Amino acid sequence: MNKIKNKCGLWLAALFCLLSLNGAKAEEAVDVQEIVFSHIQDAYTWHITEWGETEVAVPLPVILWSEEKGWDFFLSSRLHDGQAYDGYRIASEGDLAGKIVYDNAAGETVRPVDLSLTKNVCGLLLACVILVTAILKMASWYKKHPNEAPGGFVGMMEATVMYIQEEVVEKSIGKDYRPYSSYLLTVFFFILINNLMGLIPIFPGGANVTGNIATTFVLAFCTFVITNVAGTKDYWRDIFWPKVPIFLKLPIPIMPFVEFFGVFTKPFALMIRLFANIMAGHTIILALTCLIFITVSMGVIVNCGMTLISVLFCVFMNALELFVACLQAYIFTLLSASYIGLAKVKE
Repeated sequence: MNKIKNKCGLWLAALFCLLSLNGAKAEEAVDVQEIVFSHIQDAYTWHITEWGETEVAVPLPVILWSEEKGWDFFLSSRLHDGQAYDGYRIASEGDLAGKIVYDNAAGETVRPVDLSLTKNVCGLLLACVILVTAILKMASWYKKHPNEAPGGFVGMMEATVMYIQEEVVEKSIGKDYRPYSSYLLTVFFFILINNLMGLIPIFPGGANVTGNIATTFVLAFCTFVITNVAGTKDYWRDIFWPKVPIFLKLPIPIMPFVEFFGVFTKPFALMIRLFANIMAGHTIILALTCLIFITVSMGVIVNCGMTLISVLFCVFMNALELFVACLQAYIFTLLSASYIGLAKVKE
């Protein structure tokens, strides 16, 4: 999957360079970078569409705190189109670009403590609501039909839960898998729902939750904590005194350092893998869509041909991303279960 995405990315980069040269004389250039990053980055409003020159968007609650101003609550619509409200504004450049800032008494641009419900936060909360609703629906069905075999949605959920629990969690961890089963099943469905919601181009979909490194960091950190808390004495002994020739441990602890470093690289790999795959898929799909608008100034024939190519590639990439959405949820759960299982091994 990664090789396919890398090849697609290289092809797109070359194609964009060629199109940029051919369309240099266009009256109104299309800023592909602005379009792509405005969709995959977090935002204080949930953009839906544009009607003429009017943006149709859902304003989200802004919650700020600073020592000088205290608490402030207002809707993000007050900061629309570069407007300022009560001294706050959205920075347009620099390291704080896209973030709410204000000028303090010394004239310095600073960022307050930001607890706002951004697009990604709302998308995350929506995914949690969907997950809880699905689980409660299953529980309600089993309570009403204790002796019946489920079908439809409940049957599909049961099959998925049983597969993940028996083929992934139990086989990776062993007979003591039950304390970790709830966490791993929750992680699987949470990532899956967010991945699928991110592929829906219309409201309330489109939030790039798992393509945000903060989200994947928290998920990987949870796995890191559980893995090391579950670690047995044998697990820690193999880290600080591994079974290797003595010259690899003394006088310079080469292998203990490598093993200890691996404690941190495993969750780091989990974080980057999920983030990079989801981010790459969204970026490629958006870039392919931009081909239609880039080639408008090149004539009807070129534009029609590139539109057809763009649509075909978008269909292919969406199908690929649908597969990747399920695959990445499975891989994150499988690797998390494997790390926990390795930490619980006893000699």
